[in-house]
Amino acid sequence: MSATLNAAVATAPAPAACAEPLAVLGRDVTVPLVTGGEVTYAALDYAASAPALQRVWDDVAAYAPYYGSVHRGAGYLSQLSTDLFEQSRATVAAFLDCRPTDQVVFTRSTTDSLNLLAAALPAGCQVFVFETEHHASLLPWTDAQVTYLDAPRTPDEAVALLERALSDRDPYGPALVCVTGASNVTGELWPVKELAAAAHAHGARIVLDAAQLAPHHPVSVRDLDVDWVAFSGHKLYAPFGSGVLAGRADWLQQADPYLAGGGASRKVSRREDGGVDVEWHTTAARHEAGSPNVIGVHSIASACRALTEAGFENLVAREQHLIAKVRAGLAEVPAVRVLSLFGDDAPRVGVISFVVDGWNSSHFATALSAEYGIGVRDGLFCAHPLVRTLLGSEPQAQGECGAPEAAPGERSLNAIRVSFGAGTPDEHVDRFVGAVRELVADGAKWQYRTEEGRCVPLR
Repeated sequence: MSATLNAAVATAPAPAACAEPLAVLGRDVTVPLVTGGEVTYAALDYAASAPALQRVWDDVAAYAPYYGSVHRGAGYLSQLSTDLFEQSRATVAAFLDCRPTDQVVFTRSTTDSLNLLAAALPAGCQVFVFETEHHASLLPWTDAQVTYLDAPRTPDEAVALLERALSDRDPYGPALVCVTGASNVTGELWPVKELAAAAHAHGARIVLDAAQLAPHHPVSVRDLDVDWVAFSGHKLYAPFGSGVLAGRADWLQQADPYLAGGGASRKVSRREDGGVDVEWHTTAARHEAGSPNVIGVHSIASACRALTEAGFENLVAREQHLIAKVRAGLAEVPAVRVLSLFGDDAPRVGVISFVVDGWNSSHFATALSAEYGIGVRDGLFCAHPLVRTLLGSEPQAQGECGAPEAAPGERSLNAIRVSFGAGTPDEHVDRFVGAVRELVADGAKWQYRTEEGRCVPLR
């Protein structure tokens, strides 16, 4: 990369030790309240999409004038953009502590990454996946023989369930285990290293869904001994439509390209019979057909650098401080029940789901937004089997807005999720805890109605 661009994309200073939250876009945005006035928006839905780090935005803005085609052109900007794209691949590999022989493939998201891997499975591959997975890692394995494992109630039980399932499989055929690193519902950390050891002991491979783990904790492919890892930029403070699948190259090299087209092909020639012969790349390019999202890839690399420079030890310590605040505050409200698989003492990231006795979850989440300027999520969080297991409920329609989703003491149908991370100030979680207390004690100040299945303020 040229010295000019090296200087341009490094305009933002390295983040300092994290006594304070990292700077993110939107931190000063104000939103109107239905009760009158405005308030600074409290973004507490990081598990869905985290705001862009200011550092990432600055790096993208610095590169934008130099934008050019990647792997396509002889011109200066094309060469420079190609260099930036491949340097980003090296940055991601270092961030994940990949092995020298691993490939880093750029995709659109975690979902895209796992669907790519699913398309690359060898014939006859058996897949083992817990019902607790996000749909991105629960659903892609349609062409494989899938064994769905019940929700474990302890990390040790998760390992034991997997070992029993693997012991019954065909010992000579290929097998893959798919597991999350941190739950997008409960935030609880899974015993990835122990599950990887169990998988390998039975001749299986393992892919780690790190969508909720990578923004909060260091992820080492070598230390965890996983075969692949997948994550999304939009959860890593780089919301520009890019994702990563990194890991072993052999299954990826042997599979047909995920998409057929330019970039994936090394040589294309016509045959005498009128057909076409194609020689495909064996590098990561094999599964990166089409013009790549260089902005998204650059943003992921920028986020990787920013988090590394901030220091995960600092990030984790500050996040644990916020988690303790939220959990202590919710524990003081008897009507609130926090959802958990592994129990109160389980290590977790900043993702907490809960239900409130007598409240429709959509009504509660909408009131948090409309009356307090707090953004959370409600529903089943693209992890329907897990949330229904935790709630003990079957699929049903959401209750009418303003009406109890479930009477006190009855089972709730959906949940509310609050999530936060490196850009969250204390004030946001303090406001959230205070708002929960007020809504439970005093009820909503405004009236709401149902519109297309969602609660909205009555205007």
